[in-house]
Amino acid sequence: MPQPGLKTRLAALDGLRLVAALMVVVYHYAALSRPWGHDPATIFPTLQNFAQFGWLGVEIFFVVSGFVICMSVWGRTVGDFAISRVSRLFPAYWVAVPLTALVVKIWPEVHSIRGWDDVLVNLTMLQAGNNTRNIDDVYWTLFVELKFYVLMAVVVLCGVTYRNMVVFCGVWTVAAALAPSLGSPLLAAFAMPTYAPFFIAGIAFYLMRRYGSNPMLWAIVLMQLLLSQRYVHYRMEINLGKAAADLLPTWPVRLIMIAGFGIIAAIALGAFDKIQWKWLSTAGAITYPFYLIHMYIGMTLIHHFRNRVPAAVLLVSVTVLMMVTAWLIHRLVERPVGKWLRDAMRRGVDDVRRNTPARKRPRTTPGVQAQAAQAPTAGPSEELQIPVSSPVG
Repeated sequence: MPQPGLKTRLAALDGLRLVAALMVVVYHYAALSRPWGHDPATIFPTLQNFAQFGWLGVEIFFVVSGFVICMSVWGRTVGDFAISRVSRLFPAYWVAVPLTALVVKIWPEVHSIRGWDDVLVNLTMLQAGNNTRNIDDVYWTLFVELKFYVLMAVVVLCGVTYRNMVVFCGVWTVAAALAPSLGSPLLAAFAMPTYAPFFIAGIAFYLMRRYGSNPMLWAIVLMQLLLSQRYVHYRMEINLGKAAADLLPTWPVRLIMIAGFGIIAAIALGAFDKIQWKWLSTAGAITYPFYLIHMYIGMTLIHHFRNRVPAAVLLVSVTVLMMVTAWLIHRLVERPVGKWLRDAMRRGVDDVRRNTPARKRPRTTPGVQAQAAQAPTAGPSEELQIPVSSPVG
């Protein structure tokens, strides 16, 4: 049965999203040599030891995304789901792309753009699908998210129920586990074996939140945690380079993963329900634009002023500036443009529904009708739907 208090806004989840975003920001600003022109370990010897693992904030984002998207699809049609995702993702993104392009065009110190055609293609968020270069390297995660949304849309078409979500988790787990050995690029592209465990675990955590924990859901989570270990060294090589990945121990990465799973499990089970600080809602709201604009804009600013401003002051100042800019994007762009986009898309979806002939129901014999009338209905644990509010807005 769904747990009481399901409608309570999960402020702790908003806070975790901000922590994950800050992990990524600190990784880019204090662990990479590009913004400083040399190894930042000589500037931040202690901070760099922690910052070099900040890229794991992305994995935490994916678990949170699985939780939140599973929560948001309940009781929605595919059209409703598409409207919610497009109106949530694109307004801030449409600001981040040209803003980043403008900054790196004026100051091509840490990055450059090849041409404005790349900028225009990036506005679709589909650039990774046709091998167009990302204007900002953090955008790679958005294409991963989009593929996750496509998979969830299939579940919505089939009907969002407890059983269907569990089946989906099982099918995706098998597909992701087998994809590397089957040699199918299409299967590997959508099964996403490197990142699937995090999304699937997030879904299972939300099912715990909605229906209560049980051995089956915990088994799904444990399976994902174990499968995710297969790609620990691979992710370290991508983010730190092969030489550093070979020298560093893997236990900090595994420990951070376990901690992330543990915190989201605690949120799912209601351990943090009493935390309802209002500022966390704002923190959660700015996380997305903050993530979109921080990398090359922030790194360019650090590189440009690195010889004129003390390193610690510059690091903090640029981070605060990016957060303030993200808040302005949220208030001045995301809110009004998101509402306009939702309303416009809703009118379009309504037009499609109005102008699509309803499917005729097949005729049934009286005997079949009688059997259908006597058929048992689904139990409450299968079909009960309670409206929830999404922490991503």
